[in-house]
Amino acid sequence: MSETNQTNTPSQDLGQLVKVRRDKLSELQAAGKDPFAITKYDVTCHTQDIKDQFDKMENQEVSIAGRMMAKRIMGKASFCNLADLKGNIQCYVARDSIGEEEYKGFKKLDIGDIIGVVGTVFKTKTGEISVHVSRLTLLSKNLQPLPEKFHGLTNTDTRYRQRYVDLIMNPEVKETFIKRSKIIKAIRTFLDGRDFMEVETPMLVSNAGGAAARPFETHYNALDEDVKLRISLELPLKRLIVGGLERVYEIGRVFRNEGVDTRHNPEFTLMELYQAYTDYEGMMELTESMFRYLAKEVCGSAVITYNGIQIDMAKPFARMTMNEAILKYTGIDFDTVKTDEEAKALARERHVEYEERHTKGDIINLFFEEFCEKNLIQPTFITEHPLAISPLTKKKPSDPEKVERFELFINTWEMCNAYSELNDPIDQRERFKAQDAAADAGDEEANHTDEDFLNALEIGMPPTGGIGYGIDRLVMLLTDSQAIRDVLFFPTMKSFDK
Repeated sequence: MSETNQTNTPSQDLGQLVKVRRDKLSELQAAGKDPFAITKYDVTCHTQDIKDQFDKMENQEVSIAGRMMAKRIMGKASFCNLADLKGNIQCYVARDSIGEEEYKGFKKLDIGDIIGVVGTVFKTKTGEISVHVSRLTLLSKNLQPLPEKFHGLTNTDTRYRQRYVDLIMNPEVKETFIKRSKIIKAIRTFLDGRDFMEVETPMLVSNAGGAAARPFETHYNALDEDVKLRISLELPLKRLIVGGLERVYEIGRVFRNEGVDTRHNPEFTLMELYQAYTDYEGMMELTESMFRYLAKEVCGSAVITYNGIQIDMAKPFARMTMNEAILKYTGIDFDTVKTDEEAKALARERHVEYEERHTKGDIINLFFEEFCEKNLIQPTFITEHPLAISPLTKKKPSDPEKVERFELFINTWEMCNAYSELNDPIDQRERFKAQDAAADAGDEEANHTDEDFLNALEIGMPPTGGIGYGIDRLVMLLTDSQAIRDVLFFPTMKSFDK
């Protein structure tokens, strides 16, 4: 089928096209054929169902609905292309089949109109599966012409601002978001199989803790209190562990008042889960098993490709301590560095920027970010983080300067962050004090003392493993998407000037 888009050639004025469509709508309404008065339409199948089950559906009557994406007028018989959720199909529209008046109406339809079609499934002489239309109904009038078909919608800014048009014009975009839904469904299936309970916790909080991030702040008029949008799910979920709900998880939006780039959006989807009576080793096993399961379920294989690079999640994930990684990629062994001043001297020597308030633990983390992350392509667990950057984590018994924590890196990205959770309320209070001091020294991302959380720990929290996953980054990986905005229906954008 030779497809043409009648709507907006370069020589046509967009304003005139809009006027023509509005005039057509007025004519329909004056004739008592207002498409917007239609409230429902019975659909028996989707276009791809017809193609997949042609042998069974040939010569059967079907009722389909969708957007007309192309039209070719050929005298007494014409063709159009109808696109719906699952795909598209050619429709053969003949005057003798639908009637002269209806055929005249069809010829006046525009690309972008939403139509309902009843007809018989057949195959053309050229072998294309099609629907021979016996009845056609205009269900919604397109008043704003779609982008020119052969160039599509390519302007990135417009694609993100008008995602609804992006979904219409770029089928691969729709596939990405369908895959995103499958990923989240598969996560729930996996966790359900391990007896986890899905819960919901507040987004508006008085103390935004659980992560190193700057929160958004607002005012709650009814209580005359300043509140914050949550930056993490951690502290409420741990309260539920205290309450005896041994395995809990939440998939929800969190908000961090930070920059926007290819991997960061100020509002994003986080999943955190907590399991009583296990530790960070248990979280490692769960994470490796879940990532392998998701790749197989969603991509069909545990070996996937991202940006042309093969990533193997079928074999056991690599493991390195943070200091081992720094030693491997810089030659510096921080296990032999004893003081903050020694660490700062090394930072100056290697041109690693730091702040005066930073300790040896902070410097270690800065070295790791500067020299190591970019090398971690294949799945790698980085373990034994410095105590200074892990205020909610249990100390490593054999080395109290380090904690029982890991981050999983794939494709140079941090995919998750996990701890053996600190359940000692006395130790936790001291850690909060250190965070308060950091905040007083100018650290806008520091945690603050949370008295109710400390009270919960004094009630008693069992040994617990916990973990947080950035869902959007995981979707990027499994859909081969290059930017976080490509996996968010409505990414954060600067408002147009009014």
